[in-house]
Amino acid sequence: MAPTIGLFSMNMHACADPGNAVRIAQRAERVGYDSLWAADHVALPRPRTEDSPLDPGDRVLDPVVSLTYLAGCTERIRLGTGCVVLPQRNPVVLAKQLASVDVLSGGRLLFGASVGYLEPELNAVGVPMAGRGARADEYIQAISALWYEEKPAFHGEFADFDGVDAHPRPVQRPVPLVVGGHSAAAHRRAVTYGDEWFGYMVSLRGAVEQLSSLRDISARLGRQREPLRISISPSRPLDPNSVRRYADLGADRLVVVPPAHLTIDELEEFVEAHAPRRLGATERADAAE
Repeated sequence: MAPTIGLFSMNMHACADPGNAVRIAQRAERVGYDSLWAADHVALPRPRTEDSPLDPGDRVLDPVVSLTYLAGCTERIRLGTGCVVLPQRNPVVLAKQLASVDVLSGGRLLFGASVGYLEPELNAVGVPMAGRGARADEYIQAISALWYEEKPAFHGEFADFDGVDAHPRPVQRPVPLVVGGHSAAAHRRAVTYGDEWFGYMVSLRGAVEQLSSLRDISARLGRQREPLRISISPSRPLDPNSVRRYADLGADRLVVVPPAHLTIDELEEFVEAHAPRRLGATERADAAE
């Protein structure tokens, strides 16, 4: 089956402007995209480091706030954090924020989560690089407890609560958990906790390696749940042939990333050029011009 198409960068560059974000979100919804994705960087290294994806002056809105805003100006398209850096977020507060997005959007949230990799960013919020994976694992479990347990409680090294509750709960039960990351640890996290894996800027060759690792780890851990859905953000521009090749590898969704610093008119042209019908991808069933 052909993959669906999602759109990245909905809270940055041209879409850091609210009017532009609405224009692009509504256009993407009309032409059949299945999802909008917002990145997470609370702070960027200054001066820019080699591993930083952005310049320190680049505008990046908070993903939860951005998706809440986009929920109010769209009707059907899904809204994904791509990916929220879990270790730098308080899990109790984040659970409330994300549940609110799901409620306000009528059940359209995709909870994308990762561990992060920019040490200056993590340091800025008081989170050490060491142990961030274990912290993320606990935060996933803590958020799940708050969303799905009748009497939420969690006792861990990094999160600890009992005798509390938080309503409203999300509309979706469960909210799809999309785990991002290219490492074996990220693959283990996706297999253990996730409904979906997200690979950012992955080539076709890279996809072969990543999906092989995910299959091996899933078999080793004996995953009993539904097979992981696969979302990939391709490293190169898409065409119908590359869409078919990603689909043959097992991709369920391709999340296109516009080049940085496009004008709003150029960005709208990009959205139209990558519309599902132009790429031979699956359109949302209710899409209409």
